[in-house]
Amino acid sequence: MVIKHVALDIVCGITSTLPKNQVPEIAFAGKSNVGKSSLINALLNRKSLARTSASPGKTQTINFYNVNHEMYLVDLPGYGYAKVSQSVKEQWGKLIERYLHQSKQLKAVFLLVDIRHDPSENDKTMYNWILHNGYQPIIIATKADKLKRSQIPKQVKAIKEGLKLAPGSVVIPFSAQTKQGREEIWNLAEQLLFQETEAE
Repeated sequence: MVIKHVALDIVCGITSTLPKNQVPEIAFAGKSNVGKSSLINALLNRKSLARTSASPGKTQTINFYNVNHEMYLVDLPGYGYAKVSQSVKEQWGKLIERYLHQSKQLKAVFLLVDIRHDPSENDKTMYNWILHNGYQPIIIATKADKLKRSQIPKQVKAIKEGLKLAPGSVVIPFSAQTKQGREEIWNLAEQLLFQETEAE
């Protein structure tokens, strides 16, 4: 993907009307501190387009990043560690569910998990929830630079087992620091978009 244009086009909060976009969308879900903003910045070759934060739960909106006027990368609110009330978490959940149900252009959902740990209950719940909403999540195992190269296959296996992934499911080890996995994510994203376009 040669990136010529990037902009944060649309921001949707709990009470917002979701956009009816005309170009395909790829969404990213994950725990509040899993590195979603860092991943999006790395994919888009920008340092601080998606705001990273030391305090988890900063993304409280659905953010639509326009790429080359051809597609949107969609950043969903983080779950898990945010220091907010249960009722607010439930509202975020409803917002994400509304998006998964209503978007006519959503082609794939990437679920981010921290490669250093076995999947948490929140990760498992989110994975099953995305499945329940009709999407087969592609797993990105973030923070791969924090492990020795030799440890990565073992942790990928633990993620596959922890989430009970179907055989052949994709898990992409990724590092925002070294950009490991960046090309693989883009190749897969373009494949998904390309398949859809071909089919139409």
